Amino acid sequence: PTSLLTMEEDLEHPNSSSEKRYFPESLDSSDGDEEGVLACEDLELNPFDGLPYSSRYYKLLKEREELPIWKEKYSFMEKLLQSQIVIVSGDAKCGKSSQVPQWCAEYCLSIHYQHGGVICTQVHKQTAVQLALRVADEMDVNIGHEVGYVIPFENCCTSETILRYCTDDMLQREMMSNPFLGSYGVIILDDIHERSIATDVLLGLLKDVLLARPELKLVINSSPLLMGKLSAYANAPVIEVKTKWPVEVVYLSGTQQDSFQSILRLILEIHRSGEKGDIVVFLACEQDIEKAYEIICQEGSSLHPDLGELVVVPLCPKEKCTLFRPADDTERRCHVYQRRVVLTTSSGESLIWSSTVRFVIDVGVERRTVYNPRIRATSLILQPISQSQAEIRKQLLGSSSSGKLFCLYTEEFASKDMKPLKPPEMQEANLTSLVLFMKRVDIAGLGRCDFMNRPAPESLMQALEDLDYLAALDNDGNLSEFGIIMSEFPLDPQLSKSILASCEFDCVDEMLTIAAMVTAPNCFSHVPHGAEEAAVMCWRTFLHPEGDHFTLINVYKAYQDTALNSATEHCVEKWCHDYFLNCSALRMADVIRAELLEIIKRIELPYAEPAFGSKENNLNIKKSLLSGYFMQIARDVDGSGNYLMLTHKQVAQLHPLSSYSIIKKMPEWVLFHQFSISENNYVRIASAVSPELFMELVPQYYFSNLPPSESKDILQQAMGHLSPISTMKKEQDVCEKCPDATEQRCTVQ
Repeated sequence: PTSLLTMEEDLEHPNSSSEKRYFPESLDSSDGDEEGVLACEDLELNPFDGLPYSSRYYKLLKEREELPIWKEKYSFMEKLLQSQIVIVSGDAKCGKSSQVPQWCAEYCLSIHYQHGGVICTQVHKQTAVQLALRVADEMDVNIGHEVGYVIPFENCCTSETILRYCTDDMLQREMMSNPFLGSYGVIILDDIHERSIATDVLLGLLKDVLLARPELKLVINSSPLLMGKLSAYANAPVIEVKTKWPVEVVYLSGTQQDSFQSILRLILEIHRSGEKGDIVVFLACEQDIEKAYEIICQEGSSLHPDLGELVVVPLCPKEKCTLFRPADDTERRCHVYQRRVVLTTSSGESLIWSSTVRFVIDVGVERRTVYNPRIRATSLILQPISQSQAEIRKQLLGSSSSGKLFCLYTEEFASKDMKPLKPPEMQEANLTSLVLFMKRVDIAGLGRCDFMNRPAPESLMQALEDLDYLAALDNDGNLSEFGIIMSEFPLDPQLSKSILASCEFDCVDEMLTIAAMVTAPNCFSHVPHGAEEAAVMCWRTFLHPEGDHFTLINVYKAYQDTALNSATEHCVEKWCHDYFLNCSALRMADVIRAELLEIIKRIELPYAEPAFGSKENNLNIKKSLLSGYFMQIARDVDGSGNYLMLTHKQVAQLHPLSSYSIIKKMPEWVLFHQFSISENNYVRIASAVSPELFMELVPQYYFSNLPPSESKDILQQAMGHLSPISTMKKEQDVCEKCPDATEQRCTVQ
C-alpha cells in the first residue's frame, strides 16, 4: 500500500513516473477520436471500476482541462496531503463543484479508502442530483455505484459508493446516528456562501469531529466574497481560482416604473437585435415568475416568425424542477431559431448550467421569509439582494465575450442599499428543528457548536420553549423519550408530535398522509388565466366538510386509486392535468409517505388500520393535529372571516382555495398549518376545531402563558363544559409534568 509519505515525495517530484497514479491525465495530443485514443493509450484502465476508459471519458477530459480550476489541481492535491482543512475560493462556473470531489476521490483511492470515501454537500437537491450525474459521466463510472447521490426521500447509493453528493440537511441527519461520520475520509462543504442552516451547523460541528479524527479531511468551497470571514473562522490554506469574465454591466439610469414592462421591453429588444444567446431573468419571488411567464408568452406568440421562437422556461428553486442545461441535439436541429428565456428567483443561480446564456436581467430585490419568534410567524419581506448575489449572477455569463448583465437598479442602489454578503439563514429562520437536532447530537447548551454567525438568542429561547410545550424536553432541559422519537422523523417537530399523537388516537394511516401532503410541494397546480372557474369545479370533488387537512387526504386517495387502476403513467398524468393537480407533487407525497411509514415500522410504533370517513376517525385526526399544532389556532372575531391569532394580534383570512372559502362557510375556530405576514395575510391548510377540544388537549402551562384576550376568556369558559373526569386527568397531567407553579414551567432551561 502506498503511504502518505510516498505520496508527498511524488508530489515534490512531479516528473516522477508514479505521478500518473495520483493525477491520471489524458493524452494532450489526441484529437478525441476513438481510434487514436485506443492506439496511444492501449486501453488504459479506470482505477475506480477496473474497466477500460471509453472514448467519451477523453472527450470530457478535454472539456474539464478547459475549466479555470484545472490549473490548480496539483496545488490542491498538495495542500490536501499536508492540511486537514483546505479552502477553495472560486467564482461560479469555475468547476470547483465537479472537479474538487473527483480529486478527493483520487486521494481516497491512493490510500485505498483506509478512512472512507468522499461526500460533497449541496444546498439544493437538484444540483446534488445533476452534479452526481455529471461527475459519474466524467469519471466514466455508473451512477448509483461508484458515484451516487442522497437527497431527502431518495437514496441513489450503495455501500460501495466512493463519491456521494448529498444535500446538507441529509448529512446533518446522518450525524444523528453517526456523529463522527466514520464512513468518510473527505467531507466537502460546497456553496458555503449560500449560508443555509444545515451548512452552517455542519461547519460548526465538524470542528470537533476533525479534532476527534485527525485523519479526516475537510474541503470548503466558497465564493471569494466570503473569504475574509471564512479564513478567519477556519484558519486553513486557501486555493484561489483566478477567473476573468468579460461581462458588460448596464445599470438603470433613472427610477424604475414597472419591472415587468422593463423586463418585457429588454427581452423583445434583445430578440429583435438578432444577437444569439439565451436570457436568464432573476425575479423577486415565485408569484412574479407566474406573472412574467404569462406576459412574455402572450407577447412572444405575436412576434414575427423570422425572428425565431421565444421559449419561456419557469425555474422555481423550491419546486423539484430540472436544471437549465445546454440545448440537446434535437433542439439544435430545430429549423426555427429558439431563444430560451429562463425565469427564476434568488437561489436559482446554482440551477443555471447552460453555456448558452448571453444575457442576464436582474431586478435586484428578493422576497425573503423572515421568522419573528415573538409572534411565532414568518413575514415575507421585499428587500435588496446582497452584493455577493449580484456578483454570482454576473458570473453566470461565463466566458462569453459578448455577455451582458442588465441591472434594473442604479449603481447607487447597488453600493448603498445592498449588503456585502447574504444574511445567514440561521439568523432569520425558525430554529425549533435545529435545537431538536442539537439536543439529539448531545451538544450541551449549544455553546460547543462553533457557529460562524451565532443564532439570535431570542429565536433559540423560543425554540426551546416550543420544544418544552411539545413535551420534547424533560425537566432538566434534555430530550425526553418523546423528543428522541420526534427527532427520528425528517419533519417539523410539530408535525412529528402529531404523528406520535396519532398512535394514541388510532389514526396513524391518515396522519401519515396529511404529513406527506403538507411536506411535499402544493398538490394544486397553478391555474392558467381564464381557467379558474373550471379548476375550482374540479377541486370541489375533493372537498371535505371537516377542513383542508381532510381534503388533502381525499386528493391523495383519489391519486392512489387512479395510479392503481391506470395502465400507464401517462394516464395518471392526464388525470392530474384534467383535475388541475400537480402530478410531480403527488408523486413526491407518495415517496415521503412511504419513508415515514418505514420509520414508524422501524421504531415499532403502533399502526392502526385506516378508518377514514367515520365520525370517530375525524375526531381522532383533529386530536392528533391539535397535539402538535395547538400553538396555531385562530378565531373568526366578527363572523366575516377575519381570523385573529390566539398567540398575537395579527388578523388573517382563509386562503381563497381553502375548502371553507370555496363553499363560503367559515368556522369560528380553526387550526392552521401555515401563516405568513405579507400583503395578503392568508391562513393556509385550515380545519375547524371546537374550544372544548382545544382545552382538552392543550398543555395547561402553554395556555396559562397566553396573553389576555376575548378568545382566551371564551376558551376558559369552555373548560367548564369539559367532563369532570377529563378536567381531573388534565390537572393530574400538569402536576406530573410540573410540580411547581405552571408559570415557572415556561422558563427556558
